[in-house]
Amino acid sequence: MAMDEVKVVIPASVLKKRTREEQWALAKKQELDAKKKKARENRKLIFGRAQQYAKEYESHEKELIHLKREARLKGGLYVSPEAKLLLIVRIRCINAMNSKTRKILQLLRLRQIFNGIFLKVNKATMSMLQRVEPYVTYGYPNLKSVRELIYKRGYGKLNKQRIPLIDNSVIEQDLVHEIMTVGPHLKEANNFLWPFKLKAPLGGLKKKRNHYVEEEEPQSS
Repeated sequence: MAMDEVKVVIPASVLKKRTREEQWALAKKQELDAKKKKARENRKLIFGRAQQYAKEYESHEKELIHLKREARLKGGLYVSPEAKLLLIVRIRCINAMNSKTRKILQLLRLRQIFNGIFLKVNKATMSMLQRVEPYVTYGYPNLKSVRELIYKRGYGKLNKQRIPLIDNSVIEQDLVHEIMTVGPHLKEANNFLWPFKLKAPLGGLKKKRNHYVEEEEPQSS
């Protein structure tokens, strides 16, 4: 006589749990796939923009070399165009500071000693700097200095919060390019960037008027 088949009855709670686990696993897989896809797209974007910016910087350097050679051949001397970008660093505290000076430093977002910002060179900027000159030092940063400040000390502003720029090379590259070229969105880039927190040069500031990166290159945290 054939034995009756034994039917296994799985409780509804177990089935629901299994379904939830399968759905969770599928959702995690989809999330991971989406992250991998986004990472691939970001790598392509980063590589493409890096190439574009590198070509622009190289083209600019070649143009300068060409102009200098041309000037020498004609027996003259090539005079480089005036710098368009400033790095301004606060170097003194608020002792005996008048209200107008304090207001300008606040306007420049230089609220603490060794805070640093980028600004476009223009008449208004230079006029403000003349008024607060004893409290700040400034100079004309090169591409290396701009890169190091943003990559090593760059923080953005999101909902009035200070957020690090790590793991976001697209933002960092665009910021470097916009600031270095003094692009049309420099104001927005500056507003997004939190003022840099720099370190005092080793041995202190012997010459208060010297521009900061001549005294000491920005150090990594």
